[in-house]
Amino acid sequence: MTLKIYGIAASRASRPLWVAHELGLAYEHVALPYQAGATRTPEFLALNPNGHIPVVDDDGVLVWESMACALYLAGRFQGAGAEPLAAVSHAEQAEILRWSFWAVTECEKDALTFLMHTIAMPEERRKPQLAQEAERRLLPALRVLEQHLQTRRFLAGERFTVADICVASVLAWVQRAEAMLHCPRLADWLERCLARPAQIQVRAMARRSIPS
Repeated sequence: MTLKIYGIAASRASRPLWVAHELGLAYEHVALPYQAGATRTPEFLALNPNGHIPVVDDDGVLVWESMACALYLAGRFQGAGAEPLAAVSHAEQAEILRWSFWAVTECEKDALTFLMHTIAMPEERRKPQLAQEAERRLLPALRVLEQHLQTRRFLAGERFTVADICVASVLAWVQRAEAMLHCPRLADWLERCLARPAQIQVRAMARRSIPS
């Protein structure tokens, strides 16, 4: 069996890569960038006609869209000697699905805007007002998650699951935002997620993939 994950770690490919490292999976990493037309070649478009990373190729089973890749890997594989990242009950499955999709619909756009206009873009291109507006729009959603975390350590309950990966991978973009001061439980949960060894490994991969 050959498992391939396409996409540099400094992209949304970090999500399936995080899952793979949590589970200790053997995989081939095809560190394809999203710039300079790398995802527009005929070879890559045969994998994902949308021309985006990441793509997971599981012996010919193709998955794209980063959250779908993460959810697929968690459901498809079990870690050796580790708790599964996928649901082990219907209740967990409900939590995993709703929070993973919530991160995309309620948080990702504004979190990315905040990231781009505070850190990611060259300073001369940043627009602080856009970052401030994005943070203000994001705060109600963050408070929803803050309330949820009053009664549990992780999103699906007392154990770490793929839901935590999906949501933390988005909210990491706003970890240093002032809005986090209003959400101490969320901030603590996010810090614990980002301190996991698998996530640290993926961040190291991401740093190596960014041109100096």
